[in-house]
Order: sequence, then C-alpha cells, then structure tokens
Amino acid sequence: MSTVIALPARARAHLHATDLYVSRGGRPVLTGVDLAVSAGDRLGVVGENGRGKTTLLQVLAGTLASDAGTVHRAGTLAVADQEMPIGDDRTVGDLIDHELAQVRSVLRAFESATLALAEEQPGAEQAYADALAVAESIGAWEADRRVDISLAALGAVSDRARPLAGLSVGQRYRIRLACLLGAGHDLLLLDEPTNHLDADGLDHLTARLRDHPGGVVLVSHDRALLSDVVTAVLDIDPTSDGRPRTYGGGYVGYHEGRRAERERWEIAYRDQQLERQRLAQDLSAAQNRLSTGWRPEKGTGKHTRATRAPALVRAVHRRQEDLEAHVLDVPRPPLRFQMPRLDAPQGVTLLRTDEVTVRGRLRAPQSVLLRSGDRLVVTGANGTGKSSLLSVLAGTLAPESGTVQRKHGIRVGLLAQVSPRPLRQRAFEVYDTAVGRLVSSGELAGADTIGLSQLGLLSSEAAHRPVADLSIGQRRRLDLAVLLAARPHVLLLDEPTNHLSMTLVEELTQALAVTGAAVVLATHDRQLLRDTVPWPRLHL
Repeated sequence: MSTVIALPARARAHLHATDLYVSRGGRPVLTGVDLAVSAGDRLGVVGENGRGKTTLLQVLAGTLASDAGTVHRAGTLAVADQEMPIGDDRTVGDLIDHELAQVRSVLRAFESATLALAEEQPGAEQAYADALAVAESIGAWEADRRVDISLAALGAVSDRARPLAGLSVGQRYRIRLACLLGAGHDLLLLDEPTNHLDADGLDHLTARLRDHPGGVVLVSHDRALLSDVVTAVLDIDPTSDGRPRTYGGGYVGYHEGRRAERERWEIAYRDQQLERQRLAQDLSAAQNRLSTGWRPEKGTGKHTRATRAPALVRAVHRRQEDLEAHVLDVPRPPLRFQMPRLDAPQGVTLLRTDEVTVRGRLRAPQSVLLRSGDRLVVTGANGTGKSSLLSVLAGTLAPESGTVQRKHGIRVGLLAQVSPRPLRQRAFEVYDTAVGRLVSSGELAGADTIGLSQLGLLSSEAAHRPVADLSIGQRRRLDLAVLLAARPHVLLLDEPTNHLSMTLVEELTQALAVTGAAVVLATHDRQLLRDTVPWPRLHL
C-alpha cells in the first residue's frame, strides 16, 4: 500500500519503505528491503546488474506494485529513468512544460488566489497566503531560470522550439535531467544519472545533488559520484542472511562496513564447513571402529564381543545424528578476485614506441617507454586516440609513422573496450582453448597455467553457460580472465571499469597497484583516476 501527498513538503519530505518483496516469473528480485529517506538524505543504491535496483526505484515511485511490503511518501516526487522514449513528436519546450507541470500548477493556483483576493472573495486572504507559501517553498518563479542554468551546464539543447525527434537519446536525457534538477521537487529518484554526461555535466550534477534540500535516492555505478554525494548506501547484493544492508557514513562508511561484513561472512562459512568436516570425520572413525576396531584379540569370548558391539553401534548412530543435525545456514560467500602473479624481466625495456601516429585516429606523435613495474594513465577526450595508442602498443594496429620496439619473448595483453562476438561455446571452453593455444605455441609453460576458477571472476554456473547467454558484465569478466591467463608482462587496459561491479573494480585496482607487470590504463572513470593519482599521466 502507498500513500502520496502531492503538495511540497520541504522539511517534512520523506520516503519510507518496509520489508519490500518483488518477484518476477517466480524468481525473487527484491527481498526484505527497508529504507528511510528524509529531507537532506542522499541514499545511494548499489548492486550487481540484475539485482533489482531499477525495480526498487519503480516501486518507490509507485509505478510498480510490490508483492509485499509498504511504501510511504510525503512531498513531490521526480523520477529520472535510465531510458527515454523514442518517437516523441513534442518539442523541447513541451518536454520542459511537462517536467515542470507541478510548478506550472502552483503558479496557476497562486494567480487564482491573487485574483480572488483582489475581488475580496470570502476566505481569499488565507487561500492567498497558502498559495504564496507553496510557490515560495519550491521557488516557482525561479524554476525556468534554474532549468536554463542546468541545460547550459549539462550541454543540453535550450531552444524550446526544437523537435525532440531530431535529438539524440543523450540530448533528450540531459534536457529531462535539467528539468528535474530545476523543478524544486522534494524527492528525486535517479537511475544512473551520469549516463550521457561529460566532465562539466558531472560536476554540475554533483553540486546540485549536494545542495538539494529534499531527499535523493541515487542508483549508480559511478563511484566518484557516490563518494561525493551520498550520505548512506543501500547494498542489495546478497548477504549472509539474504537481506540487503544499509551503511551509514557515506561511501566510505559503506566501503568499510561491506568489507567487515564480508570478513564475518567468510569466517562464519569457514567455521561451519570446518565443523561439518569434523563431524564427518568423527562418523567415519566410528564406522571404522564398528567394522574392525571393536573386535577383541583371538581367544576372547563371544560374550565380550557381544557386549562391546551395541556401544559402538550407538556411537555411530549418535555421530550420524550429529552430522544430520548440523545445518549449513550460512551460504557460500561471493567470489573474491584473485590476481595471478605477473612478473617481468628487471632492468630492461619491455616495450617502446617513438613518435607513433595513426591516420585519422592518433594525429599527434606519441612516445611511450615501459619497464617492469611501470605505470601509465592515458587520458583525453573521446576521439583523441587513446584506444588507438593502446592497440599500437599491443601490436594489433600498425602505426602510420614512428617505430615500435618490443623485447623478444615479452607477452603483451590488451583488454579492449568491446568484447569479442559472443560464441555458443561455454565460457570455460573458451578459456581452456585460449590457454591451450598459449601452451602449444610455447608462449606459456604448462606449469604457469591458471584454472578459471582460481581467478574468482566467474561462478561455476556462469562458467558452464554459453558465452552468448552471459550478461555483458560476465563476458567482460571472461575477457579479463583470458587476458590474465596469458600471464602478460605488459597489461594494457582500455576503460577496464566498463560493465564491471564496483567490488571487482576495487579489487582489480588494488591488485594493479602491486603487480610486477607494466600497466597502462586508458580511462574516463573519475574514481579510478583518483585512485591512480600517483601514476604518470599521458594526456592526448
């Protein structure tokens, strides 16, 4: 059941959800979700793809009914979905008017109250005071100016006569987001709002969310935005008891709390496994004594054997009951990424480019020198040639000019932005084929091979599914596994955070900081750029 108050609530604005449960096709999507957002709160919602984050926003907005649980809202509400409808025959001005409908309604009510006051109608003074208070509470007269400021900051089209049909998805999205930021709603529900935004747009969104007087529920994988904005984080990924967790203290509190939760989970699971193993060993030992150990030496009377046998049988039954009574109620913890040891020859140049260019892609000559343990971050706007430079380093793209030198026997691995075309082969077969090819060619010694399960990138269930049936994120994990299986001396990573969970990105970032291989990153990820501040930069 949901309760909605359509008028602005300002300091009284709140959004509460209790024990939400949603299933689709008989499969639980959300289980036991509790949350509370008041004015000034900014709640981040995180979780792997497919965990139900968008579904949660739909339930909170009232566009989807939950199977169980309650939602209560006070105040005006605005929602920014990830997608914008296509085939829209309206203009930019029509979209702005639609998104500012609440503001327009408040201003019309104020005009009516003003007219009634001028005509000295009964009760007009109180109606005028009420209408004025509502209009002032949302800054109704300044709403269009706020929208214009956001349109400019987000790089959106501001010509109100422009048809929406002629604009890109990104442009339409930015127009709507500008409207939501300017409308003065009490509660904002935002689903991946950093999509389609450049650096200036991200800075503007961050500032507006931090200054928003109402409540915000923010679904995002953007670690920098979460770090800069949220006051608490709701993690809907699986936990030891199956219920989501809310962590206070902003993104830092979430990071620390989740790590502690994970450690407790792993300890509890390990303790239960060890106890079960001990009980199984006790049962096995008792069974062995029953079959052989209870028999007395030759010459002992049958009576002695008969009196010892029942005690041993009872001991076996008791240990069987203990084992059956021991319930494993702590589920297996999620995978933890395990970076293999990557070493490179010391004191020598592994890879070097001098003044390389690529026609139409990398116009300014670039030089790179990499030794063991070197780090480099390649930055620059889209189209400046970051991916092309990495391809030249990898040897998959020939430069138009300049030279590339690679030490003999050096293995260079590239994680490209786009995964290879999905195959019907199962994931583990793709991985094993790649490793087998490396061994048969002599590039990799058999003793240096790594099993797919050792990397902690794909569950056993996912590893046995056809690659074409995996999610984009799972295919990206397979790409990373194949790359690391080659034990490269030089790692080239092109936008490595794309489609990967925040947990895996953080584990990967920590591993890259200490690996012996040379590492080159090309990225727009603001948090990854922050985490690699000490690394040398090459700006294209």
